[in-house]
Amino acid sequence: MDEMAERTCIVTRRAGEPEGLIRFVAGPDMSVVPDLKRNLPGRGCWVTAERARVEEAARKNLFRRALKAEVNVDRDLAGLVDGLLTKSLLGALGLARKAGAVALGAAKTDAAIRSGKALVVLHAREAAEDGIRKLSQARTATVHLGGPDIQAYKLLSEAEMGLAFGATNVIHAAVLAQDAGKAAFRRVVALDRYRGGSPDGRAAIDGPPAQTAPNKDTE
Repeated sequence: MDEMAERTCIVTRRAGEPEGLIRFVAGPDMSVVPDLKRNLPGRGCWVTAERARVEEAARKNLFRRALKAEVNVDRDLAGLVDGLLTKSLLGALGLARKAGAVALGAAKTDAAIRSGKALVVLHAREAAEDGIRKLSQARTATVHLGGPDIQAYKLLSEAEMGLAFGATNVIHAAVLAQDAGKAAFRRVVALDRYRGGSPDGRAAIDGPPAQTAPNKDTE
């Protein structure tokens, strides 16, 4: 049977769509290589796109059986995948910025929410609770007025957001509902799911920061 038709997670033994799975192949040095674009040559295997599943596959040596080879598994394979997904998201956000599909800073993010132009809101991990709360209120008000239900995520650090957007002190940002913004949103969902977000990939941020860090609410 064609490998692409099977797409069964080697951990859960459940079939799924490509967007919900990560493909792995054996590299030239027989190391297990994540194939996020699903285009590397050779025999591949699939793991549910969640960090816990990748860790389980590595811990139980499931890659060797699935790839039918004595492959070597990096001790931090799950962290490597996280880094690749983060890099993919940063690249997509950069393209969205170049396409004019982002709004940076609390004031512009608020305006994008209330106008209904925002597709998704991003908060830096260092964002202050008060800043998140104010934008959450804007999101709620927009829904009450018949506008879109705009979700918010806290996946990136201030430094990562600054790198993606080519700016400094980026704490809050909105990705707009344009083609480039939609591409970035898909990567937001992928990273959130991988890190244990809600099953439907729409984990709203309405509370205090998940990590202890200096409070910031700089635009």
